[in-house]
Amino acid sequence: MYDKKFYLVVNGVQLPPPVRGLEIVRSQLVNSGRNTNGTVVAQKIGRKLYKLNNLSWKCLTAQQWKTIQDALEPFFVNVSFYDDSNELVTIKMYPGDTNAKPYWLGNVGYDMYEECKFNLIDTGE
Repeated sequence: MYDKKFYLVVNGVQLPPPVRGLEIVRSQLVNSGRNTNGTVVAQKIGRKLYKLNNLSWKCLTAQQWKTIQDALEPFFVNVSFYDDSNELVTIKMYPGDTNAKPYWLGNVGYDMYEECKFNLIDTGE
């Protein structure tokens, strides 16, 4: 499978490990309401959904950032990552906004970017 030194694989592209600060969020959808006694009644709907929040890299080359952007381009992407149980999970996700700060101007455009970040959100499929 994938080399464990890579935390994240997006559409077959192994991304470098992100910096500290990543949050692995798991949400459980429920169908809830209150009964005639006012007590909350709820049933779980589907599986827990993931959000990889605060994926961030301090500094990437222009080529590394372009490779990441290209991997995210189809919008719905297959993502493999190690969750907070240290299990390999592969699911369909979509990226939130991506941003990066140009850091070093080369002969043709920027050579380096800093504070490159985005989130990945579970589609529920």
